[in-house]
Amino acid sequence: MENILEVKGLNKTYQDFSLKDISFSLPEGCITGFIGINGAGKTTTLRSILGLTPIESGDIRVFGMDMATNEKAIKERIGIVLDEGGFYDELSLSEMKGIIASAYQSWNENEYRAYLDRFSLNPKQKISTLSKGMRMKYALALALSHEAELLIMDEPTSGLDPLIRSQLLDILKEFMERGGRGVFFSTHITSDLDKIADMLVMIDGGRIVFQEEKDTLLDGYRIVKGDLMKLDSNSEKMFMAIDKTTYGFTAITKNVDEARKILPDSIFERPAIEDIMLCNIKGGK
Repeated sequence: MENILEVKGLNKTYQDFSLKDISFSLPEGCITGFIGINGAGKTTTLRSILGLTPIESGDIRVFGMDMATNEKAIKERIGIVLDEGGFYDELSLSEMKGIIASAYQSWNENEYRAYLDRFSLNPKQKISTLSKGMRMKYALALALSHEAELLIMDEPTSGLDPLIRSQLLDILKEFMERGGRGVFFSTHITSDLDKIADMLVMIDGGRIVFQEEKDTLLDGYRIVKGDLMKLDSNSEKMFMAIDKTTYGFTAITKNVDEARKILPDSIFERPAIEDIMLCNIKGGK
């Protein structure tokens, strides 16, 4: 399996924040979730990959090509959905489309119109009148109407209602069914990734914490619930995060086999992605 996207040694420094030696890859045929709390560095990383923010050092390759020397050819093959949209509010959907479409040799007008119909979007409507959900749908229609092979999305489901989020996930599944494609999906709403992600990359404090296949990652952790009286200083060392109440404790561990031996009467549950993300944040809080 070839990598659609490869990032190596990416560094970018601001006054109060920096990306530090960011390295990860996106395999072809995968929906990859890019997770982390707000402020962890997700948007800065995506903007750096897309050349929207200048980097200090690092190597970014997309479809095997160097982004620094092949930006136009690469962006012809990428669909982009950014949280802020990047649209001119005073324009109509049709006028904004005219600006976007002119940048792509492979623009497919029929596909664009089909997405407008599917999303119930009026091309004469002003962008300023669109709700957040409608803006996301419009951005997605633009991103998917020029034969994109890689879809890069920054917090696309943030602030959307469950129905629109579900519709978005269905569209991503359809996009991937065509083969030879990839999705890089930045979000802090990890429940969406529980449903569709193949791979997960976590960032915290400007550093990559892990890159792992989702199912492998989830199988490597367990939530443990049990009697507080069964805990001691040695058993507590097995846990990455632990919450104690008068009724018992709830904790998460990567030492699953050892925990089962020491605490056989405890309840062991498979975690969600959010549980793993939170326990890997500095301090485990």
